[in-house]
Amino acid sequence: MQQPRDGRPWALLIGTNMRTFIRIVAGNLRGRKVGCTVTESLRPTPQMVREAYFSIMGNAIPGRVFVDIFAGTGVMGIEALSRGAAQTFFVERDLQLAKEIEENVRGFQLTRQSKLYRTDAYRWIAAWVAPKEPVSVFLSPPFADLSERTDVLLDAVRQLQAKVAEDSVIVVQTEYGSPLDKAEPLLGWERRKYGRNELLIWQREITSAVPSAEPSASSESVPSP
Repeated sequence: MQQPRDGRPWALLIGTNMRTFIRIVAGNLRGRKVGCTVTESLRPTPQMVREAYFSIMGNAIPGRVFVDIFAGTGVMGIEALSRGAAQTFFVERDLQLAKEIEENVRGFQLTRQSKLYRTDAYRWIAAWVAPKEPVSVFLSPPFADLSERTDVLLDAVRQLQAKVAEDSVIVVQTEYGSPLDKAEPLLGWERRKYGRNELLIWQREITSAVPSAEPSASSESVPSP
């Protein structure tokens, strides 16, 4: 999860924990709201970035498994289900956040299409057996992991790249100016910047003659950085 549009942590804006609601932008749950408790350590992905992400992904969402790692509020995974994802895996270690994801999934009647893993993201990635079909993976690591656990994070990304099937898409949401900007393993990734937020995008190359459901990056309409 990331910071609000002006870059300041939500808790600095409100001075304390606050119960708030995040609107689902599109799909069969359009207009519904995801409830969450915002703290200094939880920074919901700004709507502008969320809209840009799903615009970029295009046909790489419907019918696929969506993996929401460092899920936080769970809004990315719920939005993916709203837009036609076959199933969402939510990976979130914090017990309170996981509880709220579970409550929201139940409230939206999405329990059959959802799996919630209350565990450390890095351990989950190491143990995960990816499906043979293409998946879409979204990671929004905490700022502390970006700056203090960069090597661990990069190793987890490498593991995901090795596990996912051809045509799968991995996107990491980060902050502009973080150590990931100069990380050699990510230099070849496509980058999209929205204020202080940045999306790093990688798609596993197709080596067989199967038609691709490529992200619609060339035809997207996204907010200006």
